[in-house]
Amino acid sequence: MKAITILQPWASLIACGKKQIETRSWPTKYRGPIAIHAGARFDRKLWNLSLVDPIRNTFDNLGYGRNRNDLPLGAVIAIADLIACEEMTMDKIVAWRDVYGKAEIAFGDFQPGRYAWILENVRQIKPVPAKGMQRLWEWEGCNQAAAKTI
Repeated sequence: MKAITILQPWASLIACGKKQIETRSWPTKYRGPIAIHAGARFDRKLWNLSLVDPIRNTFDNLGYGRNRNDLPLGAVIAIADLIACEEMTMDKIVAWRDVYGKAEIAFGDFQPGRYAWILENVRQIKPVPAKGMQRLWEWEGCNQAAAKTI
């Protein structure tokens, strides 16, 4: 199964269904199931910004608390379906704010010229330890994940 490594807290926002679009600087033609891998590093710079309150509040509401150590690292934590990859334009950004909500836009790097990877049918799983890689990569642990769906 194809996989993508995403830093925390972004990976957990996808796993819990609060982030439906992953933004990247590069496109993909791949469509289909994709494993969401929480990278071994945490986006510490983001966590220390005051703008992180919407993210922390989202985790509070989900029962995670504000301790970043509660979030898994170095593991596949969800399976999703990658249904589209679209280049961002100002028109799309404005329109998607109405479709997906302001939080979705706040949870990504929506700048013209970047790419929006649209995810559906996200299934959170119990974390399966895995070593991530850059870009899309093949995850061999997909059979383990089937038995660990939350």
